[in-house]
Amino acid sequence: MLRVLPFLIQIALLVFCLVDCIQTDESEVRHLRKGWWILLIIFFPLVGSIAWLVAGRPQRQRRRDVPWPSTQTAGFPEYERPRRGPGQVPPDDDPDALRQMGQENAEQERLLRKWEEDLRRREQALRDEDDTGQDGPVPQS
Repeated sequence: MLRVLPFLIQIALLVFCLVDCIQTDESEVRHLRKGWWILLIIFFPLVGSIAWLVAGRPQRQRRRDVPWPSTQTAGFPEYERPRRGPGQVPPDDDPDALRQMGQENAEQERLLRKWEEDLRRREQALRDEDDTGQDGPVPQS
C-alpha cells in the first residue's frame, strides 16, 4: 500500500489541478494561456500540477473585512452584520431614529389619505355622470 501512495497522490493532484484549471476563467489565468496550462498538467502531471498551483492559478483575495450585506455568507448572515461599538444605540432604542420613523409614517399616512380622497372624488364624479344618463337607460331583460 505504501508503494501505491505516491502514485495516488500524483493522480489526485493531477485531477484537482486539471479541474481547477478548466473551471478557472480565461482572464484570471496567470503567465500562460489556459490551453497551455491544461497541456502542461496532462503531459507533465507532477511538475505541471505544481507549476499550476504556484504560477498559473489565480491568486485568491483574502477576506479581511466582510462588507455588509455580504454575498458570501456561510448560511448565517447574522454573523456578518456590522457590530455596534460601546455607546452605540440600536435603531429601535434611538430617540432620533424613532422620531424620524414617526415623521415618515405621518407623511405616508398623509399621502394615503390624499389618494383615498382623490379616489372618492373620482368615483363620485363617475356616479354623477351615470346619474345624468349620458349613456342612456340600460335595457332590462
